[in-house]
Order: sequence, then C-alpha cells, then structure tokens
Amino acid sequence: MPKRTNPSTRMQSSSTLKSAKAVLSGRSKKGWFARLLPFLGPAFIASIAYVDPGNFATNIQGGAQFGYELLWVILGSNLMAMLLQALSAKLGIATGKNLAEHCRERFSRPVVWAMWVLMELVAMATDLAEFLGAAVALNLLFGLPLWIAGLLTAVITFLILGLERYGFRPLEAVITGFLAVIAVSYIIEIFLVHPDWGLIAHDTFVPHFTNSESILLATGILGATVMPHAIFLHSALTQGRVVVKKPEQQRRLFRFEIIDVAIAMLIASSVNAAMLITSAATFFKTGTNVGTLQQAYLTLQPLLGRAAGVVFGVALLASGLSSSSVGTMAGQVIMQGFLHFHIPPWIRRIVTIVPSLIVIGIGFDPTRTLVISQVVLSFGLPFAIIPLVRFTSDKGLMGVLVNKRVTTLLAGLSAVLIVALNFFLLYQTFFRK
Repeated sequence: MPKRTNPSTRMQSSSTLKSAKAVLSGRSKKGWFARLLPFLGPAFIASIAYVDPGNFATNIQGGAQFGYELLWVILGSNLMAMLLQALSAKLGIATGKNLAEHCRERFSRPVVWAMWVLMELVAMATDLAEFLGAAVALNLLFGLPLWIAGLLTAVITFLILGLERYGFRPLEAVITGFLAVIAVSYIIEIFLVHPDWGLIAHDTFVPHFTNSESILLATGILGATVMPHAIFLHSALTQGRVVVKKPEQQRRLFRFEIIDVAIAMLIASSVNAAMLITSAATFFKTGTNVGTLQQAYLTLQPLLGRAAGVVFGVALLASGLSSSSVGTMAGQVIMQGFLHFHIPPWIRRIVTIVPSLIVIGIGFDPTRTLVISQVVLSFGLPFAIIPLVRFTSDKGLMGVLVNKRVTTLLAGLSAVLIVALNFFLLYQTFFRK
C-alpha cells in the first residue's frame, strides 16, 4: 500500500528541494543564511547519537570524579567525530548510496552477513539504552513505574517515526527541536552552577591526567564518542536528499553539508561539555559521589534546587526520545543496506521494545545497562570506520569528492586511535582485576 502523505507537507519538502537546487545552480538571489537553510538537517539527526543517555552517564561520572579535567577529551573526540560524520555524508552525496549498500556490493556474502548481524546488535543495544534513558526520565519527572514509562516511550517514538511518511523536513524539524531542548536545558544548568570559567578554559585546551583512573575514563569518553550506527545513518540521510550529478554542484552541496556537520556537532560537543561542567561544579566541588542517573537527578535538587533536577530530567527525556527514534532509523538503514530487505518501522520498534521491557521487568540497573551498551558499540566501530575511510578514498567511486591525502591521513589516524581505544576499553572491562 502506498504511503499517504499530507499535501501541505509534501509541498513543503518540494519547496525545500527546489530552493536547494536553485542555490546549487547559482540561480538563488537570497541571503547567505537563506541559501544555507535548505541544506541543514541531516547532521542534526546524526548528532543526536552524541548526546544520548549513554553520554549523560559518562559525562556525569567524569565531572563528578575529576572535575573539569577531561574537557579536552570531549573537544578532541568531537573533532574526530566531526571528520568521520562529514566523510559519511560525502559518501552519500557522491555515490547516491549509503555505507551499508557499498559494503553489500563490495564484500563477500559471508562478510556482509557477519557485518549485518554485528551492526544489528549494535543498533539494538544502542536503541535499548536510549529507550531506557527516556523511561528513566519519565519515571523521575512524573513518578511513573518504569514499565509504564517504557510503554509511553514506545508510543511517543512511534509517533515521531511516523513523520517519515510526510517527507524529510518534518522529522528533521522535530529531532532538531529535541536537540534544542537538550541544549537550552544545559544552558540553564550552567547558569545555576556558576562554574569556574578560567579553569574551564585551561582544561579544555591543555591535555593532562591526574591518575590512571582518569586515563581509563578518558578512554571511555573517547572510545564511545563515535557511534557506528550514526556513521551508517548519515550516509543514508544524504544519499537521496538533494541529488545532483554535475561535479561543481556536488562540491557546493558538500560544502553546505560541512557547515551542517560543523554546526550540529558543535552543539553536540557543547552539550557534552556542559554536562561535564555541571557535574564538576556540583558534585566534584562538594565531594558527592554520583554513580547513576537517578542519583544525579535526586542529588541536584538539594544542592541547586528543584528546578535543576527538573531541567536535568527534561534534557534526559528529550535525549532518550530523540536518540531512540534515530536508533530505529539507523536499524532500518542497516537492514535495508546490507540485505536489501525492508521491514516497517513499527515492527522494528516492537522488536526493540520487548528486550527493553524485559530489562525493566527483571530490574536491571538502567545506568549499568547504558554502560554495557557502550561496550557493545565498541565491537562495531572498526566495521563502520575502516570501510568508510576506504570507500571515500576511492577515486573511481567518489569522483570529484574523493578524499584529499591529508583528509585520508587524518581520518585514518582517527580510525586507528578510536579503534585502539575501544579495544583497550574492552580489555579493561573484561580482564582488568
């Protein structure tokens, strides 16, 4: 059955594409921001992966234990993430195919099936953690039992994903709105905690460690920053959004996408830094030990007032709902790309709900589940980053958008560092006594 679309929304998407084509062909007489506007969106969806509930747990722990010390780690990791997300977007623009589709075409069938199984596990683990984050937020804000909060989370994400049938613009607007809620929430938190801005500036740009524990936590922040499902998704978001064939128009389109990535990732990086700053100025300053999201919520209220706890809960809710929706989208891309097989989003959503509700019913600690999900993500990173760098360095595949040597070098170094740190993190998780 064909999808039913709202005519006004379809017209809006058509208008966006028309404006984009006019800009790329040089016919647009609008101002700079008006010319940029039709191209903003894909990176904002992908960037939600960088402010998901797993980031809440890691950044709060880092700030509570080591103050502002690890701010430079957040800056460095997000610069690497920005480069890799730009490459993913470029792959979709240059080839009209996403990363999973290229893997299916270029690798042997056993390798493709193995990669699909691993990436499905990664997507499901991510979706599980994000689903739990939203459920915890509803529980903290409204006192709902976790299983009811989980069902409500499922309903809301169903509604968000339903926007896909109306074109790309409404979904981009909603996800961007969630990102704005998270950002504004942490702007409010920053004003409430009165941090030491001089020390923040120093620790953002001067790398240093206090002890081996801070090195381990820095490894966790770096290793878990780049999300494999976000890399696969970003190439799919750009592959058919604005299609141009002329080399010069492809260059212009990619320049606009770089701006999209830079803005979205700058916001995500700032939110991560704000999480750590808030935790450092509140918990580290008072010597308060915080190990879970629930403890962070409950501890903020007596230290900073009820408003601080509510703002934290709202940010966590926006993060969980938006990242859960994006995780489901990534799962669709992975299945369709690797297997050339598509299932309706509501079926994938139900498949994700079941293990999430089982985890809630058994009584597993949600924060601990978030940490475990980051470990699962680590297994998938090499299978996303290495093919991405390989494909975007292929002149025959990429044409005028092929990587320059310095780009390939930086991307390769980032890939080696991220993969090595993730394996180190896995070693520390499973074999450290």
